[in-house]
Formats: sequence, C-alpha cells, structure tokens
Amino acid sequence: MKTDMELKNDVLAELLWEPGVDAAEIGVAVEHGVVTLSGNVNTYYKKWIAERAAKRVSGVKALAEEIKVKLPGSSQRTDTDIAEAAVNAMELNDSIPDDLIEVKVENGRITLGGEVSWQYQKRAAEGAVGHLVGVKGVNNYLTVKPKEKPVEVKAKIIEAFERHARLDAQKIQVVTIGGKVILHGSVPSWAEREEAEDAAWASPGVSDVENHIMVVH
Repeated sequence: MKTDMELKNDVLAELLWEPGVDAAEIGVAVEHGVVTLSGNVNTYYKKWIAERAAKRVSGVKALAEEIKVKLPGSSQRTDTDIAEAAVNAMELNDSIPDDLIEVKVENGRITLGGEVSWQYQKRAAEGAVGHLVGVKGVNNYLTVKPKEKPVEVKAKIIEAFERHARLDAQKIQVVTIGGKVILHGSVPSWAEREEAEDAAWASPGVSDVENHIMVVH
C-alpha cells in the first residue's frame, strides 16, 4: 500500500506526463489516500484534464478538486457568445441530440439541461462545450432516459466487465432494479472505478447507476 507521500509523487509525475496541463500550475496534497488538487489555470479544459490525470493514478481513493479557472483578458467572452458557441459545438457533433438539450450560461459557467437516451451522449455534450474559450465551468444536469426497455441488464454488464482487461469481474457485484444499476466491490484505482461505471452505463435500458465501488490498493 502506498504512503501519502508516494501517492503525491505519483500524481505529480502523472501531471508532468500529461501534455494538456502545466504541472507547475497545480498543487497536490494527499491525506489518507484522498488527493486534493489546487491552483489556478486559464481554461476549464486544463482543470478537467488535471482531474482526469489524478484519477488515473493507482491508489487514489477520492479526489477533492479546488482548482480555479482564471481567464486572461483575451479569453473573456460574454455569456451570449459562450451560449452560441456551445450550441454550435453540439450541433457539429453527430453523437449529441442537440435538439433535446437546453443551454444556459451565467458568469461563464454553462448549465446543460434536458434528457438524452444514453450516458455517452451526456458526456459528449459536456466534452463538446468544456473546451470552449471563455468557459469557467460546466454543470451537467442532463438526465438519461433510455428509449429501450432494460433486458438482461445484469448479465450484459457482467459480460462487459469480463471483456475489459483492467477489470476483475469477480471483485465487482452488480444489483439491478429495472433500469437502475447498483455497483459494489473494490478496484485498485479511481480510473478502474470509473471504467466499471462506464461499462454499466453502456448496457441498453440503463437509466441510473449508483457506484459504491471502493478504491483499495
């Protein structure tokens, strides 16, 4: 099991390895396996990338994200400009049902509302707007309302776990209640925890996933 100092060094190394972020801008603190990221960045995308990098590190049990987005003068845009850019970005992405998504922008923060049929559409919408110039944050309130009825959801999810090289299906328990999936068990990294959740969401008919998987290293 890694010490907090070892885990901190691993997170710092991963940030240095990640080309999308300047590691010098990010502060890292670790206590009992919980990683806290701090500092200032000039785009929301860098903040998102730093968070993803930290979650990839084996042994990270939880992540507290305190990075602030401080835009330079050249990146300042009106809320109207950001809203128009967000709508255009989603229209250009064929995987996003943009006609079902509502966009609101206040003080540079985008809020997405409405319903989509798949979790990947929800994430794609956030990804499409998160990198836009002037964006300070994204609130993704899209709900997943599947068009398909849940059929053999548990079996399909377990099969998906078995296909994923990094997931040990024997250590993850799946409970289904209609279209709702509840995950229990343990994995060695936060990234694998998210991978298990993504695999659960990929099953047709899933409307909600509760992820209670513990990160144990």
